[in-house]
This record gives sequence, structure tokens and C-alpha cells, in this order.
Amino acid sequence: MTDHLIDPQLLAIMQCPSCAGTLTEQPTPPALVCQGCGLQYPVREGIPVMLIDEASRGAQ
Repeated sequence: MTDHLIDPQLLAIMQCPSCAGTLTEQPTPPALVCQGCGLQYPVREGIPVMLIDEASRGAQ
């Protein structure tokens, strides 16, 4: 069984609040990464923080 940051069914319907891009999980540091604009949304205690002001730029 693979560990996930959040439920895969929930991740499948979520999208980036900035560009509506697809999100993927990043295990370290725990984050959801937008495949469109590259923003990384932190996951704190299993809860994704989907606020643009809380996001950071990932390496592209």
C-alpha cells in the first residue's frame, strides 16, 4: 500500500487555485505541486493549504 498525503480521490478533483492546473503530491517537504504554474501548496498535518499566499515556487 502506498502512502499518500491526501486521499487520491480528493486529489483527482482538486486543482490549482492560481491556474486551475493539475496537482501532484510531493512527499518532502509535504506539498501539492501544480503541474501548470509550479506553485507548491503545503500540506500541514494532512491538510492541504490551498491559499495562493501560502504557496511557494518550486524548482521547474
